[in-house]
Amino acid sequence: MSDPLPISPVTQPLSGTVRPPGSKSLTNRALIVAALADGGSELTGVLDSQDTQVMLESLARLGFNVQHDQSLARVSIKGCGGTVPAGGAELWLENSGTSIRFLTALCAAGQGEYRLDGSTRMRERPIGDLIAALNQLGGHVTSVAGTDCPPVRVVANGLRGGTVDVPGSISSQFLSAVLMAAPTAANRVDIQVAGTLVSVPYVEMTLAVMRQFGVEVEYDSYRRFSIEPQRYAPTRYAIEPDASAASYFFAAAAVTGGEITVEGLTRDALQGDVGFVDALAEMGCTVIDGSDSITVRGGPLRGIDIDMNAISDTAQTLAAIAPFAEGPTRIRNVAHMRHKETDRISALVIELRRLGARVDEFDDGLMIYPGPLNPATIETYDDHRMAMSFAITGLKSPGIQIADPGCTAKTYPRFFEDLAQLTDAS
Repeated sequence: MSDPLPISPVTQPLSGTVRPPGSKSLTNRALIVAALADGGSELTGVLDSQDTQVMLESLARLGFNVQHDQSLARVSIKGCGGTVPAGGAELWLENSGTSIRFLTALCAAGQGEYRLDGSTRMRERPIGDLIAALNQLGGHVTSVAGTDCPPVRVVANGLRGGTVDVPGSISSQFLSAVLMAAPTAANRVDIQVAGTLVSVPYVEMTLAVMRQFGVEVEYDSYRRFSIEPQRYAPTRYAIEPDASAASYFFAAAAVTGGEITVEGLTRDALQGDVGFVDALAEMGCTVIDGSDSITVRGGPLRGIDIDMNAISDTAQTLAAIAPFAEGPTRIRNVAHMRHKETDRISALVIELRRLGARVDEFDDGLMIYPGPLNPATIETYDDHRMAMSFAITGLKSPGIQIADPGCTAKTYPRFFEDLAQLTDAS
């Protein structure tokens, strides 16, 4: 665990341009689909972080030919036409939810026995709904400890297909995992989403990646999906910069009254988290759309009442700047955040109160009231988004330190270097 990192408040508005690394969500989806494709694919703009490294290492353990050029952010991978080359493997996924869920479905499409495990927190994160769904399709997947959490054991003989119910209220990753593996099944897969589907933009992202690799999915209002047996086509695929990571720089412009441009992202991005700029606009910022960029210009902030279900990975970013707004900010409909890298609602409440902020906690979110903040060391709970979000708070309020800043390696190893370049240049 790294030592706490002091954040120096800025004395003037931040101004500059930044290009975050590739999207973690797109990288891990594209890696799965490319592995299932019928031949070699090349991915560019690939994120190099802990979450993507464990995915790449696991695909190699599963027998796929994977070549990663980190200097060029490029991966070449030879897909095996919907099969898994290795007849057995032990996979270690740290605390990467996308990796363990997507790989569990991929392994179920193989032939052999596989075990997937991760960190202490990973062993607390639910995967039972995905296990049940894969078993409905002919898989044989179990929670080793019988807790509906990892470790997971897959005794695979391919997927039969058929009709499956996938609950949507805990994580959209369960649905995405089934969708990506479904074309490998022997027969058509019909998916019915049970309950409310959270984080719909991530399902849209999954469908878009599948489409780029030549697979079509019939669906109706994100409630029912039908996938015929198909082969993914080898593809050269460019990955967008990470929109969730971009939220921290947009927030930095907001709280300092500055102007920051994020290159490589537009409103047409596959990632729903570009919608975070709409929340900032509602708070009083100006958003400028470029042909290959988005710019946020800060202004006096006002509190808002916002449903962040569709962009919940940016809820921590908004919460971290809410104390500087005029009036309270209510973040709602994000109960599923309690099942992420940490219980993110509880963690936000604890750390904001540590700073002296008044905060009300609800089952599905929180209310943050404006007011001066105290110096404090922010605990990050091994959650990259806690570290990056409260670093932005520290740009405005003195005396803030980020405990274990190295946890940002999960998705953005160079975050603090990129932030320092902006602050040094302003």
